[in-house]
Amino acid sequence: MEPLKIDLKNGTVLSIREAMTIDSAKILNFVNKISTESDFLTFGPGEFGIKEKEERDFIQNRLDSENQIYLIASIDNTITAILIFNAGQRPRTRHSGEFSMVVKKECWGLGIGSVLMDTVIAWAKSTQIIKKINCRVRTDNHPAIRLYNRKGFVKEGIIRKEILFNGRYYDLLWMGLEL
Repeated sequence: MEPLKIDLKNGTVLSIREAMTIDSAKILNFVNKISTESDFLTFGPGEFGIKEKEERDFIQNRLDSENQIYLIASIDNTITAILIFNAGQRPRTRHSGEFSMVVKKECWGLGIGSVLMDTVIAWAKSTQIIKKINCRVRTDNHPAIRLYNRKGFVKEGIIRKEILFNGRYYDLLWMGLEL
């Protein structure tokens, strides 16, 4: 994928590109920071548990794959968001995958999530492989659900009691977009 430059609502320029193995330390620092900012993640502070070599290998596997991608969005060379799309590797499942995305809290509301969604959808279509994009989102994460609905995702099911946080169980909404 060619790097992109997008003008955001606040006048700043967002750069989007594929992650490279050299980014692994910066990505892990970003993940550790955002783990303190949102209760919607599947991990909290200190729970991510990935070492730098594992992250480098994970990035390299995405770079070597024709049906997976790891995107970094940044403003002024500072990571503001990441989106990872993982797809099946077997012939029966390689057409379908699931993305995860996170945006730094101070950048919420700038349209970064929307731009990343447009980017991954366009990339998926260009692969001529991906025919279905899936995601799971907490049922109480209304801004994310509205974004996914705007991008054409539809509700496909509920996964009950999938997340346990602060002694309370949360359901996940399974959503999908057929390309």
